[in-house]
Amino acid sequence: MTMTAYTYQAQAMMRDYLLADPLVPYTSVLIGVVLCKMTYDLTRVLSSFYFKGYSSLTKIQRIEWNNRGMSSAHAIFITAISLYLVVTTDLFSDCIKGPITFRSSIISTSALGVSVGYFITDLAMIFWAYPSLGGMEYVLHHTISLVAIAYTMLSGEGQFYTYMILISESTTPEINMRWFLDTAGLKKSSAYLVNGIMIFVVWLVARIFLFLYVFYHIYFHYSQVVQMHLFGYYLVLTVPSVLFVMNAVWFSKILKGVKKTLSKWS
Repeated sequence: MTMTAYTYQAQAMMRDYLLADPLVPYTSVLIGVVLCKMTYDLTRVLSSFYFKGYSSLTKIQRIEWNNRGMSSAHAIFITAISLYLVVTTDLFSDCIKGPITFRSSIISTSALGVSVGYFITDLAMIFWAYPSLGGMEYVLHHTISLVAIAYTMLSGEGQFYTYMILISESTTPEINMRWFLDTAGLKKSSAYLVNGIMIFVVWLVARIFLFLYVFYHIYFHYSQVVQMHLFGYYLVLTVPSVLFVMNAVWFSKILKGVKKTLSKWS
């Protein structure tokens, strides 16, 4: 009976406080930070057991190894949630009346909060180990992403476009895997070649074609976009554009890398 009473009290506290609508964003951000720490530590523990070369890595290599494990976990999570909300549910369906720019739910807001927690954690690590975990281009990318996601989480505006852009995180596990293979001394393996081709294909779809569709959607729904608050309106117009330019620059480098790799294998 005592255990049952404690269970009911815990459930009531979760419902009335942690999951109360006004606190959902802040609770989910905190959860995101905690999950990042847990994933970082789990990557470290699993790698030390299952990858013999982990102990021989330098300190900064181990930090980056664990950091990339954390970022891959976030990418898989947010890509799955984004596809679920955009493709599977009716939250952003054209069948529902009302502007698509003002639609949100507890699930969509909570998932964005977890993502905000990740970007806060990762950005803090980038600054802490700067420039070992990434230069100014990563700082710019993460800062823009953090501001945009935090705004749409707190305001409930533009969540459709935020989730469309977050689908591009599907390229992160492939990019991280390439670094893992390189660090593990498998740069000349067939897995490295396949990984390069996968990066090219996924990047082209998720960071080039998908962004072009986002621009197309914004153009044909501009009458709804213009109803947003001024800050949100400018975010919808500028953030995808800036990220698309960065994606295009990185894609040109990926294309050169694929050509170089294929020439070695031919």
